[in-house]
Amino acid sequence: MKISQIAVTLYSVRDFCKNAADLAVTARKIHSIGYGAVQLSGLGPIPPEEIVRIMAGEGLTICATHEPSAMILGEPERAIGNLQKLGCRLTAYPYPSGIDFSDAQSITALVRKLDSAGAKFNAAGLTLGYHNHDIEFLRFQGSTVLDYIYAHSNPQNLVAELDTYWVHYGGGDCVEWCQKLRGRMPFIHLKDYAMTPERKPNYCEIGLGTLPFKRIIEEAERSGCQWFIVEQDTCPGDPFESLRGSYNYLKANLIS
Repeated sequence: MKISQIAVTLYSVRDFCKNAADLAVTARKIHSIGYGAVQLSGLGPIPPEEIVRIMAGEGLTICATHEPSAMILGEPERAIGNLQKLGCRLTAYPYPSGIDFSDAQSITALVRKLDSAGAKFNAAGLTLGYHNHDIEFLRFQGSTVLDYIYAHSNPQNLVAELDTYWVHYGGGDCVEWCQKLRGRMPFIHLKDYAMTPERKPNYCEIGLGTLPFKRIIEEAERSGCQWFIVEQDTCPGDPFESLRGSYNYLKANLIS
């Protein structure tokens, strides 16, 4: 992993991205930490042209986005248009909102719609990924829902945005999943996992939890991963300081 491949998802600082003025301040802080790229997620209603101007002004690459789940499935052309305005080629279906994972038909319909939408992204020269949580580790047809998603979609139409925290939380092995997704995982969410004294799992800065990031990153690189995107859903204090801690750990310990 090269330092230029480390990015951060703005979902981690979503409370500071509600309007263009705040986004400009946030972008400056992100760049000052050392990040050179961002994934757009959790932003307020800011015109794409303004987002592009702000990011370019701060020297930040827009490496990926999260487009709304309903839009990707129901109006993929709108999502494609958003990416084209942003000059970005990579996005992910962020969350299976409204999908009944206790119903087989609901799961199979989701996969069909993802594959169909992904074909339209592919035809436009763009790439659609799937961002997992823990729910996809439910057993389904002899394996897990996540296995089914990738087994029943075309790799040209749907790739993976593996989330390390949720893989581990769901009972999966992050290294194994990086191996499974070889050639099909252009981006990954690096998110560490820790236990609290109250015996509850919690998000934490990379390097302060239990996930084996050296092995994860090595396998992700073998899988062809292009972007290593830091994410921390909640932080114990200033989220920018949490993102600084994660960046500093990666830079000091995991840069090739």
